[in-house]
Amino acid sequence: MFVKTEIWGQIPLLHIYTDKMNEKTPVVIFLHGFMSAKEHNLHYAYQLVNKGVRVLLPDAKFHGARSEGLTETQMNLHFWDIVLNSIHEVEQLYKDLKNKQLVAGDKIGVAGTSMGAIVTSGCLKLYDWIQTAAICMGGPAFIKLGAYQLQQLAKSGVKWPMSEQEVQKTNALLATYDISLTPEQFAGRPVFFWHGEQDKTVPFQDTYDFYCTLRAYYEENPSNLKFIADKHAGHAVTRDGMLAATEWLAQHLA
Repeated sequence: MFVKTEIWGQIPLLHIYTDKMNEKTPVVIFLHGFMSAKEHNLHYAYQLVNKGVRVLLPDAKFHGARSEGLTETQMNLHFWDIVLNSIHEVEQLYKDLKNKQLVAGDKIGVAGTSMGAIVTSGCLKLYDWIQTAAICMGGPAFIKLGAYQLQQLAKSGVKWPMSEQEVQKTNALLATYDISLTPEQFAGRPVFFWHGEQDKTVPFQDTYDFYCTLRAYYEENPSNLKFIADKHAGHAVTRDGMLAATEWLAQHLA
């Protein structure tokens, strides 16, 4: 197994693969969470590569090798900018995979944890080339999640430097990427959800309610949609959750 540090365009990433892999090998682009970095998801990559999947672990804007030394409060101000930037960078990575002749077809999955899962949801709205996805602790409903974040910041005494008009303008932008507004764009693709019921960072109930809505679009093939709820977990994916997510991705890219 090779773990190569590479830069594709302006995106630093880890490229994990074996010498037996070629352009017919499926690929997963796996996205890390807020205040995390590419190296923190190597355990997902290890599982996937051992199941015959090539993996790209990119650093998001302001994270990892792209850090600019911002505080967490400063990073919070850039949260949705980072998310939307990552959604567009996933498309860039897809084009680079094609240009580098690392994937011949469209056996490509996108997955992530927390912020990375939020990015994954936005990608499913924009990109029909995604064959399967895993959303771990992610909120597909961008506008609802943004409102929840503002509420939590207000409770903690943080003054958000945006007027009501600016919030509305941001929501109009987020609507472009909010797949909860157009669930039909999942288009029956195999999608896996994992979420801890005690999660206070990305609320469990909003994600689960969306999943329940989504089931109506999977009546022809209900096995393509799966939700694992962990009654005791908060905002951290358990080992069982990690194993289930990687098994799902490998199975649906085989």
